[in-house]
Amino acid sequence: MSEEAVKRVTIREILKMKREQRRIVVVTAYDVLFARLVDAAGVDIVLVGDSLGNVVAGFESTLPVTVDQMIYHGSAVRRGVSRALLVVDMPFMSYQASEETAILNCGRVLQQTGADAVKVEGGSDEMARTVRRLTTIGIPIVAHLGFTPQSVRTLGMRVQGRDPDNAAKMVDEALALEDAGAFALVLELIPSDPAQRITEAVSIPTIGIGAGPACDGQVLVLPDLLGLNEGFAPKFLKKYADLAGQVKDAVARYGDEVRSG
Repeated sequence: MSEEAVKRVTIREILKMKREQRRIVVVTAYDVLFARLVDAAGVDIVLVGDSLGNVVAGFESTLPVTVDQMIYHGSAVRRGVSRALLVVDMPFMSYQASEETAILNCGRVLQQTGADAVKVEGGSDEMARTVRRLTTIGIPIVAHLGFTPQSVRTLGMRVQGRDPDNAAKMVDEALALEDAGAFALVLELIPSDPAQRITEAVSIPTIGIGAGPACDGQVLVLPDLLGLNEGFAPKFLKKYADLAGQVKDAVARYGDEVRSG
């Protein structure tokens, strides 16, 4: 294996990809086995998403996920990732209450998982101040605008930024988060036009999910990408396999052989 093949992806490299207009590939992972596979497949960033609340734990939203659960899964993924940049989501109420709470929890997640960065949601002035405090003390931050799953109770799961004023506000929020030190920005469920405006306005990479083709990269939840999450089929999702069918077929064939002796 060449030296280039095993070179670790760094934050500096992710920023360079934006400047060189190289698209950034991001997928989620929640355990060591899938972490090894996606890392070997050459993705640029592995995200341990709090979406594990939905796809691993079976919750209706990400809200019940705890810091301890993120550390457990983040540590497992760290043991499987040797090349990609590893980012861990900060769960609901682990960083919103105060800047001090954010510092303690984000620092703990970095320290106990070995992740390269953490991700936080929201673009308010208060959140920008929190991001600034975190980055000032050396905690790398990925920010998240548009539909923010931890705000599902107030926003609902729907596209954000269709209103011109709201779209303009998101551009301002993106610039504020960049100024606060975030090195990348996830844009979720945003129309293509405002997503493109944000991407062109900031010098940090934008990672889209349901935000059109103009973003600097794309992220998908791995079980959705692999067709493991039956019944979940939003418009933006392209399934690259039907592993749910293959798993059921394999287990059924195993059961037939056991029963037949």
